[in-house]
Amino acid sequence: NRLHATDVTSSSFRLMWPKLLSQESGYYTLEYTPATDVVRKRTQQVSGAVTSLVLSDLEPETTYEVALIPESNVHYFPPQTTRVTTLAEEISPVQVLISESGPRSFHVSWAPLLDSVLSYRVLYGPLPGNAVTELQVDGSHNSTVVEQLAPNTTYLVTVTAIYKSGKEKSLSAKACTQEGERGS
Repeated sequence: NRLHATDVTSSSFRLMWPKLLSQESGYYTLEYTPATDVVRKRTQQVSGAVTSLVLSDLEPETTYEVALIPESNVHYFPPQTTRVTTLAEEISPVQVLISESGPRSFHVSWAPLLDSVLSYRVLYGPLPGNAVTELQVDGSHNSTVVEQLAPNTTYLVTVTAIYKSGKEKSLSAKACTQEGERGS
């Protein structure tokens, strides 16, 4: 029954604490500071009636030292402290690049490469149409070669980042294969 955090995301978390004060008996001073950067301490005053608050605009993958100081005119309450680490920011692939396009293959690469990604799923299929082929690519790689394609065909390529948290984010691009050698 102490100060603790719930609903942690990459840029926010909710603080909850036991009811120590009432609106009449005082207020809380809330201080939160990135553990590695104490210069950037932020302070907020909170009504004594409040027992939960969302802190937002935080840095991703950062540990915050949080102190809740009850400012009571009736009793002395010791400050309550906790440490909360925000999650890694989950950015979808920002760009998908198609290169080295030939009659039967092309190269697909994407950026950025993120530590929070477990693997990538590359789906591709000719347009128009709904035949789709799937490739799995390890999360430490950011490119693959797609082969055994039809010449002179437009393909829709979708790269999906599968995060360690289980979330998925996708980005698509179109690719065209070259015309095949004439007369073959």
